[in-house]
Amino acid sequence: MTYENLDEDLVNELLDNGRTSLRSLAEELDVSVTTVSNHLSNLEESGVINGYTPKVDYDAVGYDVTAVIQLKAEGNALPEITETLQDHSQMISVYEVTGDYDVIAIGKFTDTDDMNEQIKSLITDPDINQSNTSIVLNTVSEHNQFELESEATE
Repeated sequence: MTYENLDEDLVNELLDNGRTSLRSLAEELDVSVTTVSNHLSNLEESGVINGYTPKVDYDAVGYDVTAVIQLKAEGNALPEITETLQDHSQMISVYEVTGDYDVIAIGKFTDTDDMNEQIKSLITDPDINQSNTSIVLNTVSEHNQFELESEATE
């Protein structure tokens, strides 16, 4: 194998299985373990790889209610609101967005009572002008990552 697309191939292998050993990666990519280790270290140091996290099945651990929360906020309060949401343990994603709302947050809850209690405590902030919460009925796709495409032209 050439080293031309090694970083992309390495990342894609890790996306498939983040627990793959260096030896397995080296065999799959047809390079030495040292080469894999060096490239992996470079990807970590450059921030391309930020860590290795398990894919959690939240339903299996009792968090079977997912809510999508949209918020309109006072402009100068946006950083404070997003920080509060980010610090909330049940919010798995927080986005500042364009459009009708300023913030979209995705939360996982044990039941609708838990969701109701948590959301009410979050939206009491006077800098939140409007909120809209949608409950997810069916998770079609979640936690998916995509393979990187090589920037090299063929």
